[in-house]
Amino acid sequence: MTDQARALQKAKRQAGALLVLMAALFAASYALPRGLGADCLRAMAEAAIVGGLADWFAVSALFRRIPLPLLQRHTDIVVRNKERIGGNLARFVRDKFLDPPSLVALIRRNPPTALLAQWLNTPANAELLGRQLARLALAALEMVEDAQVQRLLRAAARTLIGQLDLTRSMAAVLQALTHEGRHQAVLDDLLERLAQLLRAEDTRAFIAATIVQWLKREHPLKEKVLPSEWLSDKGANAIAHAVESLLAEIARNPEHQLRDALDDALQRLIVRLQSDPAWERKGEEIRRYLQTDPTVGAYAESLWGGLRQRLQRDLADEHSALVRRIAGMGQWLGRALAGDALLRERLDAQLELWAVQWAPEVSQFFAQHIEGTVQRWDAREMAQLLELHLGPDLQHIRINGTLVGGLIGLLLFALSHAGALYAAMRDVLGR
Repeated sequence: MTDQARALQKAKRQAGALLVLMAALFAASYALPRGLGADCLRAMAEAAIVGGLADWFAVSALFRRIPLPLLQRHTDIVVRNKERIGGNLARFVRDKFLDPPSLVALIRRNPPTALLAQWLNTPANAELLGRQLARLALAALEMVEDAQVQRLLRAAARTLIGQLDLTRSMAAVLQALTHEGRHQAVLDDLLERLAQLLRAEDTRAFIAATIVQWLKREHPLKEKVLPSEWLSDKGANAIAHAVESLLAEIARNPEHQLRDALDDALQRLIVRLQSDPAWERKGEEIRRYLQTDPTVGAYAESLWGGLRQRLQRDLADEHSALVRRIAGMGQWLGRALAGDALLRERLDAQLELWAVQWAPEVSQFFAQHIEGTVQRWDAREMAQLLELHLGPDLQHIRINGTLVGGLIGLLLFALSHAGALYAAMRDVLGR
C-alpha cells in the first residue's frame, strides 16, 4: 500500500470514528435521567450525526454510486462526467496557466536569463550540463549505428545533394564574399601573412637552396666556377625583397591593378557559374558523382565511422575533452549573461515576445493533450486516482461537518430552550 493510500485510510477511520462517537453519545442520552442536560446532549449528537452523514454522502457521491432512491442519479459524479471534467480541466489550464499574460508575468517575476546565468556560473552545474549533453550525444551515436538509420541517412544525403545547384550555389557564395569589397579585407590579411613569411630566415634559406639546385641542374659547368652560395644568398634576398615590395605596394594601394584584376576575375567567374552551360554541365557531373559513386560513399562512411568511434570513446571517458569544452562554454555563457544587463533585458524581452506569439498554439496543444488523455482513461480508475489524491482532504470535510453540525445543534437547542436554561441558571445562582 502506498503512502497516499495509507493516508486516505487513516482519514476515513478518523471521520468514521467521530461519527460513531456521536452515535454513541446520542444513544447514551437516552440512558441518562430525563433532564435538560440529557436533552442538550441528544440534540448536539443528533445534529452532529446529520452533519456527518450529509458530508459523507457528498464526499462519497463524488467517487461511487450510492443506491438511494431519487438520489442515486446524482452520485458517481466523476465517472458520469469524465469527459466534461477533462474538457473543463483542459480549458482551465489553457486559459489560466498558459495564456500570454500569465506567461509574460511569469517571465517578469523570474527573469529566465538571470536564473540561467546564476545556474551556469556554478561550476558543478556547468559540468552537469556537459555530462548530460554528452549522454544525449552518446545515445544519438549509438542509435545511428543501426543499419536502417544509416541507410536513411545515406538516402537523405543523396536527396539533399540532388537538390543542390552546385554552380549557382558557388556563385551565390562568391557574391556574398565579394559584396562591397569584403574579400579585400581577406586579401589584406593574406598579403600581411605572405610578407611575414618572406621576412622569415627559413623562407630565404629555402629560396637560396632552390637557386643552388637550379644552377646545378641547368648550368652545371657555370655552377662549378661561380660563387654559387654567394649568388644564392644575394638572389634569395633580391627575390624576397622584390616580392615583399610588390606585396607592400598592393597593400598600400586600394586601387592597385592587381586588386582590380582579382575583382574582374572573380566577377567573370561568378557570371560563368551563373550562365555558362559548360560550367553547369560540370556541376551536374560532380553532383551525380557525389550521389552515385560507390568509392565516394565508402569514403564518407569510413570518415563517419572513424569520427563516430572517436566521439564514442571520448564521450564514454570520465574525463572527456568534449564534456570539459561544453562545461567551459556553459560557464562562459553564464559569465557573459551575468555581466551584461542590457543583453539579459533584450533576451527576456524576446522571450516575452515569443510567449505572446506562441502561447495560443502551445496552450491549445496542451489543452488537447490533457482532454485527450482524460478521455482515454478508464472512468473507474480515474475516480480511484482522484480519490487517492484528494480523499484525505475530503475526509476532513466529513470531520468538520460532524463538528459543525454538533455546534449548530447546541446553538439551536440553546435558542429553543432559552427560558428553561435561564431558569436553571437562576436556580443555580440563587443557591
